This record gives sequence, structure tokens and C-alpha cells, in this order.
Amino acid sequence: MKKTLLFLVATIASLQVSIAFDIYDDITAALRSGNSAAIAAYFDRSVDLTILSQEDVYSKAQAEIILKDFFNKNAPKSFNIIHKGTSKDGSMFGIGSLATTSGASFRVTFYLKPLNGSDVIQELRIEKE
Repeated sequence: MKKTLLFLVATIASLQVSIAFDIYDDITAALRSGNSAAIAAYFDRSVDLTILSQEDVYSKAQAEIILKDFFNKNAPKSFNIIHKGTSKDGSMFGIGSLATTSGASFRVTFYLKPLNGSDVIQELRIEKE
């Protein structure tokens, strides 16, 4: 019984890690392609959004429009995750570097929190490197 329980706990932990990496992969791919709709699919109902000097809490729809405008002005060339992690409460974060076709580089930071069985982006920051 103990071995079965231990196996189940290990399997569940493995699945949680696997799901977390899928989320990172999805967000990374969306940032690489400048797909604001794909990123917004992970937004909470409201999101703390900072893009350069514009900072506020926006609804999911407003944040997507602002992000789309950013990508229209700064077409992505590449995006690479530099660091990612998970806190003890289950929140996750990712920090990466976004290179654009104009040559500008940006530091992107996103924070996810568990909500109703899935993870949502609570905060997204895009700052000049």
C-alpha cells in the first residue's frame, strides 16, 4: 500500500512538472511569434501589465490589445527563457530575453498563479534591456 501511494504521489508530481513545462513552452512560443492572443489565453481576468513606461492593472481584453500594439511596433525575432521557477505556494515565474527585428532587446518577466486547476498569468512585464 505504501509503495502504491508513493508511486501515485510521484506520478502526480511528475505530471505537475510536465504541465508546468508545457505552459512555459506555450508562452515562450507565443512570445517568439508575437502572438498576443495566445499569451492572453493565459491571462487572469485582470493582469498587472507593464510595457516600458506604461504600467497598470488591465482587464484581460485591454491587456491583449496593449500587448498586440507592442508586438506591432516591436516585431519579435527571438525569445529565450533565461530563468524559470516555482515557489512553495505553486506560483511560477519566467524571465527571458526578447530580441526584435529592429535590434531592440527587452527583458520579459511573467508570473503565473494556480487558479481553479489551471495556471494564469497574473503579471507580465516587458522592459528595455
